Amino acid sequence: MTVEQWTLVADVVSVVCLLGGAFFVLAAGVGALRFPDLLSRMHAGTKPQTLGLVLVLVGLALRLREGGAVWALVLVAIFQMLTAPVAAHMVGRAGYRTGKVRHDLLVVDELTRDLEQAGGGTTDDPAAGERTGPDAEERVDPAAPGGPGTR
Repeated sequence: MTVEQWTLVADVVSVVCLLGGAFFVLAAGVGALRFPDLLSRMHAGTKPQTLGLVLVLVGLALRLREGGAVWALVLVAIFQMLTAPVAAHMVGRAGYRTGKVRHDLLVVDELTRDLEQAGGGTTDDPAAGERTGPDAEERVDPAAPGGPGTR
């Protein structure tokens, strides 16, 4: 194959990657708007969005074909792959602990079982003063001021 043919193939693959990436980013946006609960929206906001961004970056790298630009795009992709799972985990954990998760939509809920075994179910911030979780009403301290045992 000649150089012109390789350039044409690279351009076609670039366009396919750019369009595929745009589709995944659009799907992530639609999922974040349409899904019913926090965990579903979080999933839609991280998984297809990350794949879409990586496809767009690959398409750009194939189109630009310059060393400095390609390395910058590789760094962006690596940073996205490292930070998106951590951010999603933290959003999911915060949403679970503040009661924003719909437990009726969960198929498997291992965190509630683990928190009950550990005697948890409280927020990470001890200054918050209130317990959260699926059984927060059952853990009322009767000796607390204004509790059920006081008048």
